[in-house]
Amino acid sequence: MPTRREFMRGCCAAASMGVFASFSRFGLLNALAAAPADYKALVCIFLFGGNDGNNLIVPIAGTPGTGFSYADYFAIRADQSNGGLALTQAQLLPVTAKTAQPLPSGAKDFGFHPALAQIRGLFQQNRVAVVANIGALVEPITRMEYLNKTKQRPDNLFSHSDQQQQWQTAELNGFGTTGWAGRTADKIRTIYDVGQAYPPITTVAGTAIFCTGSQTQPFALAPTTNPATIGLQGYSSPTAQSNARLASLQEMLTFDTGISLIQATSSITSRALQQSSILAGALQGISPLATVFPNTSIGNQLAQVARIIKANQTLGLRRQIFFCSMGGYDTHTSQIGTQNNLMSQLDPAMKALYDATVELGIPDKITTFTLSEFGRTFKPASGAGSDHGWGSHVLVMGGNNVLGGDLYGKLPQFALSGPDDSSSSGRWIPTTAVNQFGATLASWFGVGSADLPAIFTNLANFTTKNLGFLG
Repeated sequence: MPTRREFMRGCCAAASMGVFASFSRFGLLNALAAAPADYKALVCIFLFGGNDGNNLIVPIAGTPGTGFSYADYFAIRADQSNGGLALTQAQLLPVTAKTAQPLPSGAKDFGFHPALAQIRGLFQQNRVAVVANIGALVEPITRMEYLNKTKQRPDNLFSHSDQQQQWQTAELNGFGTTGWAGRTADKIRTIYDVGQAYPPITTVAGTAIFCTGSQTQPFALAPTTNPATIGLQGYSSPTAQSNARLASLQEMLTFDTGISLIQATSSITSRALQQSSILAGALQGISPLATVFPNTSIGNQLAQVARIIKANQTLGLRRQIFFCSMGGYDTHTSQIGTQNNLMSQLDPAMKALYDATVELGIPDKITTFTLSEFGRTFKPASGAGSDHGWGSHVLVMGGNNVLGGDLYGKLPQFALSGPDDSSSSGRWIPTTAVNQFGATLASWFGVGSADLPAIFTNLANFTTKNLGFLG
């Protein structure tokens, strides 16, 4: 059975996901100031299913036998008994990291997945950074500590639902009820967006615990190019029938039933009506972007994000967080083709978002990043796929705010049952924690160091609190 919190959150999402129409003619939209000069936004792209970071970036040089070379990569990933997952050196898109922590062999030459040509170009322009081998960690842990159970481990490793929850909540034990983006918004809203009727978090990919705080609730909508569809149809046309329906609905929402759950749901619905009106009115007041986004699910989501960022000239928020997502990354079979198709959609969509921020003149104020609940095993599984892993690599994109062109963190050693393997199939033990990654983003966003432990409860277990990929 759903909890009361889950029921209320679902009601709020239903109220705001393209169900309610613009009510701006009834005086709900206030004339707000232009977007503040100190504006910043975070854009999360969650890759549901567990993206295979092992083929996201690959060393293309290095000394064979060190566990950090292309030869070591190929020797394991090319296992044809299960179909093979190795990308050839000719397929990889080569880059050289600027000052990233070098591999033990001293090599800094890598190759991006062949479908990430535009991401690779942004990396070469110092607009994209890679954070390596990141994952759910309670505290730093070695292979022997993991096998001997002498250190704390996250609950239910390798489970999709549990790891999706943990990556979004940064709560590694138990069941988190708020997300780290929501808690971040809680901390900064009284500083940056006090008194605003429209919330600092918008999701264009359905409900997600990532977006929910103790005080902050997200606004959810389906991507649309028509602001008039952001709302309850049949209530916004200037007719007597529409006015009567609206008046009846608003009256029902004020009824005192004596039942706290119904009253809470009515309050959420009323708030969603107001937020729908505010956003629809703001979007109606902007001109179309010149940047063309691909007509894909992730392309349409990021296009909607770009339009809302532009509409912030009316919304007047100083801080915004956006949640987008892609599915299909659970590649147990036919991984090469499936991941190529997914990366082929992600690559132009992210580039379009970057181009839109340039068009708006604010690339330095937007930080876009990928998340995924875990990586995949390095060793191929049956059916030319891979099994659930642990550590993986993520992308961070922006303007001068991102210290790009570099690899942050530490690549795992390509050795089955080696020092970075929690098993015998290449389930890499993360060397960078989700908490460290999130804390780096939150610090850039404006959260003070004293407030970080309340958002990332295990951060104290790690020496490095800021990974340094943001300026």
